[in-house]
Amino acid sequence: ENIPKEILQCRSISREMNFSSKHELRSFHIEQYVFLDGHCIEQWSFHFGFVMPGSTNTWQQVIEAAPPEQMLDPALISGHITFQTCFFDGENLLAKNVVRIHYV
Repeated sequence: ENIPKEILQCRSISREMNFSSKHELRSFHIEQYVFLDGHCIEQWSFHFGFVMPGSTNTWQQVIEAAPPEQMLDPALISGHITFQTCFFDGENLLAKNVVRIHYV
């Protein structure tokens, strides 16, 4: 995935997900891991909670950046960063997505 390197200068970013479920989910949540050369450097958990069966939902999250002095140089990490996003209902893994990031 190509992402403008200027995103690393933002104080926060927002993402929105739209999803549907045929089945009831009692404890829907996301765990996201950031890996640099295979080593986990960050981990986030986001909890949505109950999802009604047959529903369509929108979930927005705001993620605040680390202080500027703690941000990594995009030239050094581009192509070496992967985001792994896991979707769960309680302990049950529903799906997993892995994306390699290139800052351009």
